[in-house]
Amino acid sequence: MAESTIPVDLRNPGQVFACLGLLEAADVLLGNAAGVFAWGGEEETFRMAAHGEEQPVARVLRFLGDATVVARAPDGSMNFEKWRLAWGDTEVDRPDDPFPFPDPDSLATLPAVLRDGDGAEIVIDYWGDATRRDNVKFWAGSGGYPGAAILRDALELVRGRLREYESAPFTLSAAQSNSFRFDWRRDYVPIDAGFSLNNHKVGIPIVALGFPLVEILAAIGMTHARPTRIDKLEYRYGVLGGDSMLEPLFLRAGLGAEAPPVPALPFRRFLMRLAWPGKAGQARCITSVKEEES
Repeated sequence: MAESTIPVDLRNPGQVFACLGLLEAADVLLGNAAGVFAWGGEEETFRMAAHGEEQPVARVLRFLGDATVVARAPDGSMNFEKWRLAWGDTEVDRPDDPFPFPDPDSLATLPAVLRDGDGAEIVIDYWGDATRRDNVKFWAGSGGYPGAAILRDALELVRGRLREYESAPFTLSAAQSNSFRFDWRRDYVPIDAGFSLNNHKVGIPIVALGFPLVEILAAIGMTHARPTRIDKLEYRYGVLGGDSMLEPLFLRAGLGAEAPPVPALPFRRFLMRLAWPGKAGQARCITSVKEEES
């Protein structure tokens, strides 16, 4: 087993979701992954381990550095008739392949597959969840811009830069024009800020500084875990701590738990509030995070 320890800001929901994404990806790529949040010292951290000799964070970033993005649709879907070549590659499942949810009405929520040259795959499909779970879809693509294209754009921003961020992956930043809106360091509400970046396209344009690696990993983190939805503009998420690393199941449960899922272990709970950066009912962005009393 090899281990990794990285800093995390627990008041940044995207970073917490991204820690789960690292854990989920390491479990797929290496097997036997385990992790835990830690606090109380000089900084908050996330520790994880997985099978093999390669550090799990390094392995996940190596996979992302080599991965391409493919959008998937079920056999017989009409969605790809409206697909634009500029959005990336596509593939149709075989008739006997299981699809994660009914063929969506919008191609924006078709599943995306991250695939490297060795055939390793990680599927991202949280945004199309048709169960009773909230799909935590904060973005609203302009002109139907699909999640697979947003993922591809984010991947292009980090490609070739990942090795130098293995010890602190959530600090990797880049000018980012679209995102899944998980990392609130990029977002703002124009009516509160007093101006909109979209109005500054003449002369020297202003582009928001985003954290694309957080966005990619947070999207992976939504695979088996979700924060608790209170209403459209409020969510609650939890983090499970301790001295010993835990199987992914426990951290998934902790993210949406109202009470400590393992009573003997430290547990912190946070309330995040969102707002509409544009028209109500479309995209949402995180505006504040407050820790709640246990």
